[in-house]
Amino acid sequence: MTHTPKHSPADLTRFASSLLAAAGMPQDKADTVARLLVLTDMMQRHTHGVALCPLYIDQLQKNLMGDGGEPEVVRDTGSTVVWDGHYLPGLWLVDKALGMAFERVAQHGVVTFAMRRSHHIACLAALVKQATDRGLVAILATSDPGGKFVAPFGGRDPVLTPNPFAIGYPGTQSPVLVDICASITTVSMARTKAAAGAQFEHPWLMDNSGHPTTEPRVLEQTSPRGSLMLLGGAEYGHKGFGLALMVEALTQGLSGHGRIDAPNRWGANVFLQVMDPDAFAGRDHFLTQMDFIGAACRDSTPVAEGGLVRLPGDQASGNILRAMQQGIALSEATLAQLAASADRLGVAPLEQA
Repeated sequence: MTHTPKHSPADLTRFASSLLAAAGMPQDKADTVARLLVLTDMMQRHTHGVALCPLYIDQLQKNLMGDGGEPEVVRDTGSTVVWDGHYLPGLWLVDKALGMAFERVAQHGVVTFAMRRSHHIACLAALVKQATDRGLVAILATSDPGGKFVAPFGGRDPVLTPNPFAIGYPGTQSPVLVDICASITTVSMARTKAAAGAQFEHPWLMDNSGHPTTEPRVLEQTSPRGSLMLLGGAEYGHKGFGLALMVEALTQGLSGHGRIDAPNRWGANVFLQVMDPDAFAGRDHFLTQMDFIGAACRDSTPVAEGGLVRLPGDQASGNILRAMQQGIALSEATLAQLAASADRLGVAPLEQA
């Protein structure tokens, strides 16, 4: 039986941080980005974990991801903040915004950020978890005004991006971490399938003729290219369309920068809101209400015999615990890409736990 190598979270974090720093990212930023990428792998959302390091390194070396400096404050009212991120590392920017929100939320009750020209912010669930760990509620959304991968409902031409959004809130048993997007699948998953020569199990994309398809390579078509199918599919895609427009408004409208500015690089606009339950009916009341509905959901009779009803975040919490105890297993493809990056940058190879 083939042994799958595993790596401790600490070792993987040090390695990822060393890779990013060797590529030119300042050490403090590299440490933050590495920590959050590894947390994502601990949650087993591997497309948005350390597998992103080679892509981020490429962006750094092409000067398409900023390295030094701070976000530009466009506006700050105390409870609302607008930043221009100048394409600095997205995970670092959102983590910095969260830290500022944590400092202010006791005074304001609700702190809201709109951010333009961030770089990619990776896994939203890993970010909102930073708030739930402090007993706070967080809403996070992102779009890429330079990307076009999702057609509007009723159309064939890609206009939008998957526009992921998340909410995290605390619970007595485990935090609830909802992380979804306006399309059925994501660009990362489609590219992973295409690279592996695999098809999707269901028709989650649309070809350039407007027909549903399982073929991920339609995103590589030209004149015109295919698109990701909206949440709700061919019949009810108006639901996903509405969610996508909601995210566009929160991330681009509120930040004052978006598709009309025609950015031509990989980036992100971000909406972040942090809420303190104590500014509303109180934390105890919040936990009482949400624990009740959570228990009712978990106690619902499973559709499948022997099945289990989970809340979003239950599985992630279990995965994090197992990763801490047993280490993290990465795919052979990811390990090969990380090894190639380490060799090119002169970084010591990742050791097996």
